[in-house]
Amino acid sequence: MKKYNHYFKISLLLMGLSAAGCKKDFFNRPPADTLTLDNFYQTTDQVQAGTNALYNSPWFDWNNKASWSIAEMMGGNARTYSPDVINFSNFSVTGDNIQLSAAWNALYSVVAQSNGVINNLPTHVAKTIPAAVVNNALGEAHFMRAVAYFYLVRTWGNVPIITNSLDYVNNYQVNTNPVTDIYKFILNDLQFAEANCTAMIRNGSKTQGHVSSGSASAFLAKVYLYMRDYANARTEAEKVINSGEFKLYGVDIAGKTYADLFKTANNNNEESVAALQWQGGSAYGHGNSQQAFFAFTSQITGTGDGYGSVAGSIDLTSSYEAGDLRRKPTLMYPGDVYPEIDQAHGGFTVPSNAISQGTSALLKKYVVGTPADNGGLGAAFSTGVNTYLMRYAEVLLIEAEAVLAGKASTTDPAALGPVNKVRQRAGLSPLTTVTQDNIMHERRIELAMECDYWFDLGRLDGFNVTSHPKAIAIIDNQERGIYSTTTPVVVWSQKYNISDANFLLPYPTTESTLNPKLLQAPVPYHF
Repeated sequence: MKKYNHYFKISLLLMGLSAAGCKKDFFNRPPADTLTLDNFYQTTDQVQAGTNALYNSPWFDWNNKASWSIAEMMGGNARTYSPDVINFSNFSVTGDNIQLSAAWNALYSVVAQSNGVINNLPTHVAKTIPAAVVNNALGEAHFMRAVAYFYLVRTWGNVPIITNSLDYVNNYQVNTNPVTDIYKFILNDLQFAEANCTAMIRNGSKTQGHVSSGSASAFLAKVYLYMRDYANARTEAEKVINSGEFKLYGVDIAGKTYADLFKTANNNNEESVAALQWQGGSAYGHGNSQQAFFAFTSQITGTGDGYGSVAGSIDLTSSYEAGDLRRKPTLMYPGDVYPEIDQAHGGFTVPSNAISQGTSALLKKYVVGTPADNGGLGAAFSTGVNTYLMRYAEVLLIEAEAVLAGKASTTDPAALGPVNKVRQRAGLSPLTTVTQDNIMHERRIELAMECDYWFDLGRLDGFNVTSHPKAIAIIDNQERGIYSTTTPVVVWSQKYNISDANFLLPYPTTESTLNPKLLQAPVPYHF
């Protein structure tokens, strides 16, 4: 709780120092000693730049290791031997796990930063600033707070709802609130964002890094889907689809492919609903560090990192359909050639004997190569590739699932069309019937290593339940072992039998020790 409380104390300072800038550079900042709340929100440019920090450093520790440790390793898409994260793979995470604390601190940092904008912008903004500009900035802050709470509630269940971080500087013992109230809070924030963020049409411009009203509608569709409110999920998804704001690479945007989505040159592309904005080569905490752990070798990164700390699981690799074009941009196999990586030496060919974490399924997604491969920008633990919070492909799959609406199957074109559009991009034949299993399969393969699968499994039996028979049956049968080094090659199997208790993680020990109320029964939130 000490670090959590520390974020509360410094949130306003960080917001002022991190967020100021001009529209040309997402991260430009004036000298720190010139900034105060009384002189900052005085121009339209300052107000528009006042939310920039919400897309960057507060999310760093979540993006760094915690997100994929929770969502991909617990979900069974990835495997590791790394001692700091292996507990997520084998369901032995305790409150003392460092990445568990990193996740908590990062997400509450996002909440604190968002609260800084929500609580201070209205009272400090110059009267000459157009209301639409002010409301858009407030909408962005409500959006980011909602997304942070969406991760928090799916990871821990009951957590404290904090709307003014400074209220808890001197009294940081606070009760949790029930899951149902947290979901209501998330919906309220997203509805505010939908009503106040400006609409836009995405054109692939690098200046379009901020979220829009359409981004809020897309997340509303996802939250309603989790709640099994299929009617509202469909309404919001169709609102996004019919708006024309987003487009599917390789189908709506000719000449682009699934692989192109994960190149720095295509940051803030037409498919990007919302994304964290990283600056390659910037100081630690402001660049995307995932390549350092995902890349198989330093030849790929050119910056001395590239530790191959995590790799694809047998269960994920065996789930790809033959010819699925999403495999190679997600997982590297021996013999694969990537001309966009290590271009100075003619590209990168995965060695025939490549192996990491007991498997030859190396990670490619979010691995972008050397600084020279990325316009000269990059450094150790610091690439410039955005991290997606959501893509338009997911909106299409949400639409299909909302049309299915819990039925065993459907042949409704309103469900088939979106699913088959995603499959078309993947080079796969169209389906003639859609089931929940079809949609879960498409979501798993489409979004692999984008930190969603564990949460998908967790909602199979309901968004606020204590029993998870469907998810447990899937996880218990996942192959989490490795291939042998013998001839012939066999699978050295590793499977885990989990319980309902595994679907929520423990609170970090540092937090529950300083705030014992975390371990008490939740109290209703007063809206």
